Amino acid sequence: MASAKKQTPAFQNKPVHQQGTGVMCSALIVAAPHSGSGKTTVTAALARYHRNQGRKVTVFKVGPDFIDPMILRQASGELVYQLDLWLVGEQGCQELLYRAAQESDLILIEGVMGLFDGNPSSADLAEYFNIPVLGVIDAKAMAQTFAAVTFGLAKFRKNLPFSGVIANRVNSARHIELLNEGFPEEFRFYGRLPKDETITLPARHLGLVLAQELSNIDAQLDQAASHIANTGLTDLPEKVEFFANNIDSDEAMVGQALLGTRIIIVRDSAFSFIYAANIAFLQQAGAELVYCSALTDSNLPDGDILYIPGGYPELYIEQLMANVTFLDDVKGFAASNKPIVAECGGMMYLLEQLTDMSGKEFSMMGLLPGKAVMQKKVAAIGSQWVELKGFGDNASGCNGTYDTDNIMRGHSFHYSSAEIDIAPSGQTTHHPSERAGEFVYQHNNILASYMHWYLPSNPDLTLRIFNKTRFF
Repeated sequence: MASAKKQTPAFQNKPVHQQGTGVMCSALIVAAPHSGSGKTTVTAALARYHRNQGRKVTVFKVGPDFIDPMILRQASGELVYQLDLWLVGEQGCQELLYRAAQESDLILIEGVMGLFDGNPSSADLAEYFNIPVLGVIDAKAMAQTFAAVTFGLAKFRKNLPFSGVIANRVNSARHIELLNEGFPEEFRFYGRLPKDETITLPARHLGLVLAQELSNIDAQLDQAASHIANTGLTDLPEKVEFFANNIDSDEAMVGQALLGTRIIIVRDSAFSFIYAANIAFLQQAGAELVYCSALTDSNLPDGDILYIPGGYPELYIEQLMANVTFLDDVKGFAASNKPIVAECGGMMYLLEQLTDMSGKEFSMMGLLPGKAVMQKKVAAIGSQWVELKGFGDNASGCNGTYDTDNIMRGHSFHYSSAEIDIAPSGQTTHHPSERAGEFVYQHNNILASYMHWYLPSNPDLTLRIFNKTRFF
């Protein structure tokens, strides 16, 4: 019998809404017993299938992942935002879902890891918003145990809304018969997706290969969608009622605080890990966003602040370092004492040296004293928060989503380790373990860390960080 502790949701103060006052929209959370079951493939296939039927599909991703949302965006044609009761916050999730329900025919939410993994988990989100779960079970080496896994997913938590399951990587009629033996009648078996190499998405360290790097991605998605046509998932799932957030939104609170600020964002195959919510927040605050490529652009555009997100600089070191005129412009930008915000791979770009996975050493930008070395295994992963100091007074009059002046939430996931030759200005704390996490560095006009910031987690602090007149 599962312990009461494991079955207790992470949330404690779920608001009570009057039924009939919200917006109805079909919705599913696509979850699984474990990572690698095929959640992304099934979610993308569903999104592309229903999009091909002329429906507007909005897809979300549970947790902080950047890579799966790129695949899901390609499948749905719509931006993919994170949903996480801790990272985004309960009110933030509610606002995103309500907006999506107003304009969508179908909301799909891809879970993270296994259904009950994490704190908060995909199951927490399902229960909080009463969204049915579709279980994806990799059944390639399974027979009657399929029924037991289904039962466990559905019944481990008492109040979990559960729609049914789909079997992944199943090719024969006989295999289907075995899966059906002893299958609980109270649950729906939606059918199967075959093992099909043509829809298998390639992976590497950090996760799947980026959508923009796959030349045949649309053909793969259409092929995956064709398999959905042979399942019980062709009809829209049951509708869920989504409610408006009664608390003033961040958009209203921040006003146009960044009006007149021109933010340069590096975005290409080397630097692409940035939350859609970060972009939306900066735009809502009135900033002008200018995109550029550190790989192919000869020059850095004019701007007030430079934002270099994470990504895969280790895969493009030679091309990055060969773009001399762009490097010179970034160095000139730094010399002008304009603010630079760098996350993870963006921080590695600013270091003096980077050693790739083959052991080859490369000179990097040299704006941040130190070096990084790529590793074969994960160096750090997890949600975390940090107190950032030294960014002036309250900029907008709002207190931030979490009512703390200087706390920013986010996450890290990287395969490199760095030795940086300056004293850190702070250190992150992992959630929920409270283990010490990543260091944060403030060097001249540079703010850098392995941590990826979720900017809407503290609107006021974000406005202070992206204040074009700030100095450390």
